[in-house]
Amino acid sequence: MVKTIGNPFTWAAQGVSHMGHAARDATAALGSEVTEPPEVNAITPRDLGIALRKGYRDFTRFRSDVMFVVLLYPIIGLCLAALAFHGALLPMLFPLGAGFLLLGPIAAIGLYEMSRQGEDNDDVGWGAALSVLRAYNIGPVLVMTFYLLALFLLWMAAAMQIHAWTLGPGMPASVTGFAAQVFTTEAGWTMIAVGMGVGLVFAAIVLVISLTALPMLIDRHVGLPVAVATSVKVARRNPFTVAGWGLLVAVAMLLGTLPFFLGLIVVLPILGHATWHIYRAAVPRS
Repeated sequence: MVKTIGNPFTWAAQGVSHMGHAARDATAALGSEVTEPPEVNAITPRDLGIALRKGYRDFTRFRSDVMFVVLLYPIIGLCLAALAFHGALLPMLFPLGAGFLLLGPIAAIGLYEMSRQGEDNDDVGWGAALSVLRAYNIGPVLVMTFYLLALFLLWMAAAMQIHAWTLGPGMPASVTGFAAQVFTTEAGWTMIAVGMGVGLVFAAIVLVISLTALPMLIDRHVGLPVAVATSVKVARRNPFTVAGWGLLVAVAMLLGTLPFFLGLIVVLPILGHATWHIYRAAVPRS
């Protein structure tokens, strides 16, 4: 039988139908049969040290830095080009660097999956990172990603507003002029203090809701509310340890951004793999 060309409107209707089914499945995946967060373990600074050692082991084992070279270099290049050609973006240099803290859990999704598969399989390649999104978790993971991106944009907007309130709406003419304005004036130090305080709030929110949430979504068939509630439960049971981890991440990320963000090529993978092992220590296996 000769195959004829179908009606374009039929094609469109079928396409919309398929999209609707996909959206329905993703929305359904936001919840799950599990409605209560599991019990969580107490973790100590010693557990953080163990997680970091395991994270470094995974980093050297999987050579995750190659992936982050590929992902980071275009972003770094675009940022540096924008700063070079648009001086108006100069005050956003530090907030942009700090924003890596908020987006870190998104960037580490593939690393969680590599560490997960590496627990039982010696032959783990880049395909593991690419297979992280499955039918049951794509909805919750995408929604969590949207939330973190929204927090990042809110942080950038807040940073711009803080700059306008303290140093005024005018933009610096040069890097040296901006540095002098920040470090030699009362308004500049006010901007630093307020900015760090507001940034700390954003970082704490992201840390508490995502520390074990994304690893759990990748590891188990649970909904987003349960994953976030579990992460909050871990933070409530281990406030000082979780705060210590957040401080360690902040310092490591700061050091990673100093040499033109290039240090993040090493820092991000190690922290990503280590976060998986913190999840394993804090949330007992089902």
